[in-house]
Amino acid sequence: MVATPIGNLADLTLRAVHVLGRVDAVACEDTRMAAQLLRHLGLQRPLLALHEHNERAAAAAVLARLAQGESVAYVSDAGTPAVSDPGAVLVAQAVAAGHKVVPIPGPSSALAALSVAGDTAGAGFRFVGFLPPKGGERRAALVVALADAATQVLFEAPHRITALVAELAAAAPERRVTLARELTKQFETIVTLPAADLPRWLAEDDNRQRGEFVLVLHALPAVPAAAEALSPATLHTLRVLLRELPLKQAVALAAEITGAPRNALYQRALAERGGSEPASTEAPA
Repeated sequence: MVATPIGNLADLTLRAVHVLGRVDAVACEDTRMAAQLLRHLGLQRPLLALHEHNERAAAAAVLARLAQGESVAYVSDAGTPAVSDPGAVLVAQAVAAGHKVVPIPGPSSALAALSVAGDTAGAGFRFVGFLPPKGGERRAALVVALADAATQVLFEAPHRITALVAELAAAAPERRVTLARELTKQFETIVTLPAADLPRWLAEDDNRQRGEFVLVLHALPAVPAAAEALSPATLHTLRVLLRELPLKQAVALAAEITGAPRNALYQRALAERGGSEPASTEAPA
């Protein structure tokens, strides 16, 4: 399983070049893309098309070659195979048949985006990849992602990026998001903003809506135990007020309405808004 560049050909590892030069055949998501890469390296190898629409049938052809003692590399169009790309079925079938599967690590847009996100609250991450394209499944998947306090990594296509940032801005306006566009390519763009600011930033230049996108939803700050103990009714009241009022005013009103401790409400409000105001051990008077 050979990772290939996501844009800049200089990112191809020496080990990947060595492997592609030694295998008997190259299975690939798109024969045109693979042929272009091999030409760049001055290599010629038989190409076997293996993509999301034929993966199970094409895997059988790869396994037949392996059974004859041949070695086969698999490459997706860009990046690391089987990460929001075909390859997992091939790996599972090859392992089940008793063949050795070797990872040749290299470029990954998810890890590249994480490395420049500056997500100081994060400890690990959840890889979401592409959300379902539309309908209830998409809304449900986005709700699950935003409900998770951990770092989330999403992919998005250019024709849906405007809708996605609008949904993020509406559902979690204060959550910090790193948007990485066209990573490693000529027009690479990386920006970190509260979700509320992303629609405006994207609309300022039509070129910002082009290319492939990786979005890192930053982790939410840890919620203190006292804040976790707030009742569901109190949390609902706080969230409604936070949608309409500045944080300190929302906390004061929530404390008056619910009788909950102001400090616990304040800490919870900070977490709900992604830590956008300095935390303190004492709620403001």
